[in-house]
Amino acid sequence: MHAKHRSVVDITLLVRAHIERFNAAVAIGNFEEMVAHFTEDATMSFEGVPVGPFQGREAIAEAYAAQPPDDQLLVLEFLAQNADSVDMSYAWAADPARRAGTMTIERRDALISRLVVRFE
Repeated sequence: MHAKHRSVVDITLLVRAHIERFNAAVAIGNFEEMVAHFTEDATMSFEGVPVGPFQGREAIAEAYAAQPPDDQLLVLEFLAQNADSVDMSYAWAADPARRAGTMTIERRDALISRLVVRFE
């Protein structure tokens, strides 16, 4: 699909599906299904915590296996978006009223190619 045919709605649906998969993975303690939706060469990085960055789907899977998150995410607000990228604020389910940080998700086709998580 060419970029001009993709829409902002498509990227927000991809992001919401990612958050649903993330939350399901936290609940069952298995991140394989979530990580399967990253491109083979995806990158994942964190700002505000001494973790990563991780390059490639396999490294991302290993990171989740080694240090699995223990709380689910809530999207608070979409801050900026275009057809292939979203910036959003998020909270942890344990403290839903407090913004925990921001996140950038970029996609290539229907998969996540870059994830940046910023902690506040």
